[in-house]
Amino acid sequence: MTGPTRALIAVAATAAALAACSSSGDGPSASPPQPATGTGSPSPVAGADWPTYHADPARTGVARAMPPSTDRLRIVASLDLGANVYASPVIAGGVTVVATERNAVVGLDRRNAQLWRTVLGSPARDSELPCGNIDPLGITGTPVVDVGRGVVYVAPEYGDPVRHELVALDLKTGKPLWRKDIDLPGVDATAMQQRGALTITKGRTWVPFGGLAGDCGAYKGRVVGVRLDGTGPPVAFTVPTTREAGIWTPPGPSVDARGGMFVAVGNGESGPGDPYDFSDSVLRLDGTRLADSFSPTTWATDNAADLDLGSQGPALVGQRWVLIAGKSGTAYVLRRDDLGGIGGEVSSAEVCHSFGGTAVDGDVAYLPCTDGVRAVRVRDDGTLDVLWRAPETVTGSPVVGGGRVWALDTDAGVLHALDLATGRSRAQVEVGPVNRFATPAVRGGELLVPTLSGLSVVEAGG
Repeated sequence: MTGPTRALIAVAATAAALAACSSSGDGPSASPPQPATGTGSPSPVAGADWPTYHADPARTGVARAMPPSTDRLRIVASLDLGANVYASPVIAGGVTVVATERNAVVGLDRRNAQLWRTVLGSPARDSELPCGNIDPLGITGTPVVDVGRGVVYVAPEYGDPVRHELVALDLKTGKPLWRKDIDLPGVDATAMQQRGALTITKGRTWVPFGGLAGDCGAYKGRVVGVRLDGTGPPVAFTVPTTREAGIWTPPGPSVDARGGMFVAVGNGESGPGDPYDFSDSVLRLDGTRLADSFSPTTWATDNAADLDLGSQGPALVGQRWVLIAGKSGTAYVLRRDDLGGIGGEVSSAEVCHSFGGTAVDGDVAYLPCTDGVRAVRVRDDGTLDVLWRAPETVTGSPVVGGGRVWALDTDAGVLHALDLATGRSRAQVEVGPVNRFATPAVRGGELLVPTLSGLSVVEAGG
């Protein structure tokens, strides 16, 4: 990392610390196809639990306990929950939790019978917002479960007036335990959107924020942290930009074994000729402290053309690497312990335009590309091999389990079982209309798919 970039990080870190202290009141032709090795990745959650987006804090999206698929897929339940579901389901202690855009949170048992339903308040409507494309706008970010405490954390958006909260719910009963205002000074709350998945690290639940579709208003990328018991004021890291630079991609922060958060940041207001503002970046956060950063040398022109890295969550590959691709089509490999500052990548390659969450198994990452999921291997020297490309309509955020890669054709509402070695579709089933970022969760031998009316449960034939 260059000296000037390190100095900028120091300035930004000081600003973040001040903001935290003042937060009162409590954002394809490559090598022959090979299967993933399954070595070197962070350990996914054991058993049937899937308590956060893509199963674990590192967002690997690997279900090692899923029985082998026989490719006989069938819908065993289609639940109408009366609202769009954008968030991925989460599962812990035998309870599946589904959150809707009408701010209803539903607990289901293993047979998909309702255990509880909690409505947290009226969501924001389109007429109350300066722009956007979700109406109503309620719970969009995937909740997270503190399995040890038996607590679910969700971040609803409300209307009249537009505001955001973090709410803790009892996992077994759905009873609200506490609520916390997470609209902190320095931004316009009506322009902030909570879309990224929540995570838990360093004794806090962290809530990422970006902006609404259309990039309108005075929003900034931000991650807000609240103690797990709800006590004390929230703290925050805010991207040191004049405007924009949202932390919006659906996976939210990826967390390493030391508790550091890696976030992808979208286009900021700075462009050619303007000061660097840590937009179009991957940032490593230690709580509210900006610890490291990467941006491509093209960050300013990327910002001007809306070709930033912020559309894909950072993929933690093996023990050494971060893989990031975004809107430009270029994928970058970064050193996890030294992201490299501006232009400090280990390697780069033209791979695809990537939107959503990756799955990672050992040294292979599966990217949600707009022209078909890619399997990409990161070699020991940090260079990339594209192993295969899925059918071009299969673009959803993938998960891995049962000897298959599972991903959606989000336009058609069809779930595909992709061959782990070739990317060919071995089986598919229609699940109903879904949003473009819909991400399945795995429960035993089943795939749980959020839909625009509720939840589809797919038996994978294991």
